[in-house]
Amino acid sequence: MKEENKKVSKLFRKRWVVPSIYLLSAALILTGVLWFQSKTNDIVQPPVDEAQQGTAVNEPDSVPVQQAVEQIVMPVLDPNAVEIAKPFYDFHASAEEQEAALVSYNDEYYPNKGVDIAMKNGESFDVTASLSGTVIKAEKDPIFGYVVHLQHDRGVVTVYQSLTDVQVKTGDTVKQGQVIAKAGTNEFNKEAGVHVHFEIRKDGQAVNPVAYFDQPLSALENNEQQTTEQQAEQQETNQSETNEQEADPSSTVPDASIGMART
Repeated sequence: MKEENKKVSKLFRKRWVVPSIYLLSAALILTGVLWFQSKTNDIVQPPVDEAQQGTAVNEPDSVPVQQAVEQIVMPVLDPNAVEIAKPFYDFHASAEEQEAALVSYNDEYYPNKGVDIAMKNGESFDVTASLSGTVIKAEKDPIFGYVVHLQHDRGVVTVYQSLTDVQVKTGDTVKQGQVIAKAGTNEFNKEAGVHVHFEIRKDGQAVNPVAYFDQPLSALENNEQQTTEQQAEQQETNQSETNEQEADPSSTVPDASIGMART
């Protein structure tokens, strides 16, 4: 044991031993640090998928492509095969145009709240959904024939009257262009023959369908102000006609406000 200690002592007396020990220790420590860092990097930075290379770190999730916005269309399969048999009663139209938009029923005049569409040859035809929506009414009316109401977004309802062979029921979801019935006749407008009466109502107020064909529902948002103006003008017109009739009892000009059609 003493001899071994003497050998160690002699070894440490040599000048190169101590520096060698320090260098060896430093090398071992450095090797350990580098090995630890390499393991840490393997954990923090996982392999990058080739499909994700070149993608920014903060790039937001991709957004699915929005579906095309539906535009209001005529409720028929072939718009070129039909015609407007009775137009919408427009408060801004001329007196002649307004007269053409009045429906005579039981010796009273009713302003047409929609358009009456008929085939040019007078035959029946398939009636389709003008917009995708939900059926909120599908029933037979003694005056208007079979009727169907579809609920849409933005407070819009489309109305189909004078129908036959109805193929939908309340609660059904229908898509734009889907056949919902066939055109028929009704008691309210016998003069139109076989036809479909079509209305667009925004928040309960009827608007001219022809003015909104091939336009999105958002186009109806501008109708609210126009409707208020129309109602004010109609009140003035009704008052003026009342004054004329009182002054001239023999006047036969129909009052557009008489016998407003029930809905």
